[in-house]
Amino acid sequence: MSPAAAVLSALGRRGWTLGVAESLTGGSVSAALVAVPGASAVLWGGVVAYATPVKHSLLGVDADLLARHGAVHPSVALQMADGVRRAVSIDGVDAHVGISTTGIAGPDSPDGQPVGTVHVGVVTPEASRTVEFRFDGDRAQIRSAAVDAVLLTLRDVLGE
Repeated sequence: MSPAAAVLSALGRRGWTLGVAESLTGGSVSAALVAVPGASAVLWGGVVAYATPVKHSLLGVDADLLARHGAVHPSVALQMADGVRRAVSIDGVDAHVGISTTGIAGPDSPDGQPVGTVHVGVVTPEASRTVEFRFDGDRAQIRSAAVDAVLLTLRDVLGE
């Protein structure tokens, strides 16, 4: 079973819904999820917050945090994951779970952090976690590794 199918199945068994906030992955996490038949039972939506100001305006990431540390920071990933739950709310009900990716896929780093630095955020009703990764490879390889990382991190948080 693919990581996307595994997390959708685990979320479905719990009756939990999902929102996805993406930066460097640019919609690839959402695409991996919707490729799984029946994803609509769990996935409420996704936000590609590629530009740093959108992380604040749409996902509610603290503006001072962004100004102090930039968009590639563990607290940014956590706030993105929490904020997407509200961003995809339906009839005033937030999604149960939010996941996020933020990082630097290259070829250059605008803020001096190493290319390949990725932060993943996961927020569930039972846990919150951020994980930092350092991936090698070109831009496409780093972005692909980030997709796998967020799905595997969520699977681990869910105990699957």
